[in-house]
Amino acid sequence: MADGTEESVLTLYNLAVFKAVRHQNVFRTEFRYLPDAIQCDIYRQLFHAGEYDSLADELLDLEAFAKALRAGDRRVKLYYPFQELIDKGYNLPKEISQEFCQRIKISLHEKENVAKHYGTLLSIGWLIGGFLTETGWHLAAEDIFEACLSLCDIRKTDDCAIALRCFTRLVYVRTAYCKFTEAKHSFDDAMELVQKLRNRGQKVNTAVLYGEKCALLFALSEYEQAYQNSIRALEEITQGLPEKAVIDIVRQASKACVVKRKFKKAETLIKQAMELARLYFGEEHPKFADTLVDYGFYLLNVDSIHMSVQVYKTALQIRQKVFGKNNVHVATAHEDLAYALYVHEYSTGKFDEAKYQAECSISIVTGLFPQDHLLLASSKRVKALILEEIAIDCYDKEKESKILQEAQDLHLSSLDLARKAFGESNVQTAKHYGNLGRLYQSMRRYKEAEEMHKRAIEIKERILGSEDYEVALSLGHLASLYNYDMERYDKAEELYIRSIAIGRKLFGDGYSGLEYDYRGLINLYDSLGDFEDSDKYKAILIEWKAIRERVSQNNVMDVDTLGDPRPTHQFIESFLSELD
Repeated sequence: MADGTEESVLTLYNLAVFKAVRHQNVFRTEFRYLPDAIQCDIYRQLFHAGEYDSLADELLDLEAFAKALRAGDRRVKLYYPFQELIDKGYNLPKEISQEFCQRIKISLHEKENVAKHYGTLLSIGWLIGGFLTETGWHLAAEDIFEACLSLCDIRKTDDCAIALRCFTRLVYVRTAYCKFTEAKHSFDDAMELVQKLRNRGQKVNTAVLYGEKCALLFALSEYEQAYQNSIRALEEITQGLPEKAVIDIVRQASKACVVKRKFKKAETLIKQAMELARLYFGEEHPKFADTLVDYGFYLLNVDSIHMSVQVYKTALQIRQKVFGKNNVHVATAHEDLAYALYVHEYSTGKFDEAKYQAECSISIVTGLFPQDHLLLASSKRVKALILEEIAIDCYDKEKESKILQEAQDLHLSSLDLARKAFGESNVQTAKHYGNLGRLYQSMRRYKEAEEMHKRAIEIKERILGSEDYEVALSLGHLASLYNYDMERYDKAEELYIRSIAIGRKLFGDGYSGLEYDYRGLINLYDSLGDFEDSDKYKAILIEWKAIRERVSQNNVMDVDTLGDPRPTHQFIESFLSELD
């Protein structure tokens, strides 16, 4: 009976919402007086009913929109309609931010209105700016937070605290939009306010701020500093910090641990983040999808390629359901999946799905961002890698040449964007040089290939040290060039052995990348007539396959087996106590 009653109540509620929307001309004024959560449902129903103009008008009424956003996590229901309206031609992010900024200008011009409307304007700005941030409209969010800052008089303690929150948000949105210099300035401005507040005897929690600094440094490939800031953020977590903030700090720390090759710590962190996200938001929430993306990143780096593909697919499905098809969060999920599929299918040559995912990412990013935006560099790079492998297996030489030329154009475009954003001495730039090296090898431009590989190795060794995973990759690629195409067997042997040593040290004897180095050495020794060493590495390769079969996917957390998270304060205390 209880189940039937609950179903009846739900049906009656849905019917009431449907009727309210159907007769919106009569009830529209009353929408403003409904509870926030019901107002969200009304907006959702307006969308489903095809009342796009009415819904757009509601969202452009900033007071009404902000009220709906006070419904807490219920606002997630508005992500999809918001994106779909944009896809239908409604320029909501720009119009909303312009309307808000105009209100700020009017209030500042009419000084008596500042005090009168100060609290209301800040509340509206914070809610709508937060929504635009969550849905990936970072430039519009940036305009709103900057406008909020213009209201703040940092001589007042309360205003100083509000300004600090705005600068912290600006670090995030500017990092997300790849405005790295501006993000650095925002962090510095935030730290000045932290010091001002502390000088006035105020307690300031900087956990979120250091978490955003970690994300910024990670994007810049400054991995050691990113790791240090992630630890600082973890140390600053206190009871009362919002769960979303805790999850973001913990998952960002996991990524920092991955790139520092602290894999056990990374797994501990991402497991806690996933369990927290599932507990507080459920498995269909974008925050859970965020943790899945970072879990996929961890899996990819610990050589659990098959599982990373499955995790990325799940994250993409969640994001598509929540945000729609043409959202930046969906674009990054397509790209992550494309790269994982490329790695997974490297030995099979079946790259159709990987190519499709890369093209989806490029298509979305191209529609959302300027043609020279850095976000295009990464997705173009992935597609170029895939095209190169497709070309290698192409029997039609003319077709092969065209595919390789397209790959070269994509790689050169990516390199140019990376150099403009990061400069020459950066891991991302080095990766693009290495990718060009592999491509030029496929194009039989061996001297140029050698030059690109050497440049990649020099940059990576200088930044990451001589025993990093990235260095090992580049060593193996240069060894392949010397071995298969330039007959410089002495140099190739030396590089293969270095690459193998790094791979085994970091990932163990079952590391998938060892196969290519072992096969390279077998070819090398066969070419030299050194059959004793060739047989030796053939035996090692057989042993590697046996190890690979035993350890494949072992000791890797399954999403379906997630349990309850540990209490945050206990988890953080335990984690920090075990640091090196």
